Amino acid sequence: MSTPTPRPYGGYVYAYPHKTAYRALPGRPALRGLWADEPKDALSLYAHIPFCEVRCGFCNLFTRVGAPDELTTRYLDALDRQATAVREALGDDGPVRFATAAFGGGTPTFLTAGELERLCDIAEKRMGADLRAVPLSVETSPSTATADRLSLLAERGATRLSIGVQSFVEAEARAAVRPQRRADVEAALGRIRDTGVPVLNIDLIYGIDGQTERSWQVSLDAALAWRPEELYLYPLYVRPLTGLGRIQDPAAADRAWDEQRLLLYRYGRDHLLAHGYEQVSMRMFRRADAAPLGPDDHACQTDGMIGLGCGARSYTSALHYSFDYAVDMREIRSLIDAYTETEDFAHAEVGRAMDGDEARRRHLLQSLLQAQGMPLAGYEERFGTSPFEDLPAELGRFEAFGWLDGDAPAGLLRLSPEGLAHSDGLGPELFSPAVRAAMAAYEAK
Repeated sequence: MSTPTPRPYGGYVYAYPHKTAYRALPGRPALRGLWADEPKDALSLYAHIPFCEVRCGFCNLFTRVGAPDELTTRYLDALDRQATAVREALGDDGPVRFATAAFGGGTPTFLTAGELERLCDIAEKRMGADLRAVPLSVETSPSTATADRLSLLAERGATRLSIGVQSFVEAEARAAVRPQRRADVEAALGRIRDTGVPVLNIDLIYGIDGQTERSWQVSLDAALAWRPEELYLYPLYVRPLTGLGRIQDPAAADRAWDEQRLLLYRYGRDHLLAHGYEQVSMRMFRRADAAPLGPDDHACQTDGMIGLGCGARSYTSALHYSFDYAVDMREIRSLIDAYTETEDFAHAEVGRAMDGDEARRRHLLQSLLQAQGMPLAGYEERFGTSPFEDLPAELGRFEAFGWLDGDAPAGLLRLSPEGLAHSDGLGPELFSPAVRAAMAAYEAK
């Protein structure tokens, strides 16, 4: 009896383990001890800004609408305190260097230009990150991509601006509970290009109610007219506690919708490949002639990450940690308020320990879901074993489904085009039983 193929849209694996597998950490371990023996010469810095002008219907990010009563000021005050405590915990016994930086959210450009300047100062003066010397990515939205904010970010070293457009078709934007005028989107893109920041990324979504191949091409071509260095194509998900999740039953996403999203994915992929883009992952496409972002010696599989802000996570080799997680707006507001009142940032609060098995699964996930694949030698050098020894059942199923590229060069484990198309079904298949159990037991809030 053959094993049924997993549904193609099980879940977007952007980090492993997912935060729903995190739990309160016994004893609140001190950051100084967690980072004492970690290499710190190629860290990634991420600052989370949990504010938006509107919450899209599909969004399950840790963010709130608006910031009354000087909340952004109080939030940056807390971010400053956290950065001071974290940098002290990193110590000075060995080199501390950030190889890459990003501001995400939420919408970082919800902050005013003056507040963005303060955010950059926190990253540089408190953490010691040289923003003008490393790749710096910042997320924005059409309504907050104002000239003064963008100019400030360009001056402070931003090398990549990513704008969430989702659809250039106004009816589709409304269907995704993201009302916007195309003229406003185009104006924002013009302002981004005026900054001279080298990389423009445009996010688009497929699978919106009423979307067709013809309307999908309208959005693709509208984006291509700006010749963005990067394009991300995201499948729509309807998740619990989101705006669309309250209108539709997430469990009702049936095979017909799966097939519609796969159809639109393949159409979008082929359209971008035909217009001079290279596929980097299921979601990411890069213009073939785009210049590299600059020096980046951070490896997400092995190097640590420092997350600042109430929704950010941090990674050491032995522990992933963050603050509590929520999707419901009332819960998010409460957690943001609690963060702004926190004085002690010297301890890890919520997280999950990473043993050898989890490290292997994470390394394979983060490598295999990239179009270039994973060199087996790097895995074997790190772990002393082969992924076929460590995860024979999972890789055997992938091979049976036709998801592994049988024509890949020797020594390279790579997904086939169909495997790449099923990344959101393949990724969750690599979760450990323990992580699956923790995620299943998590009570959404």
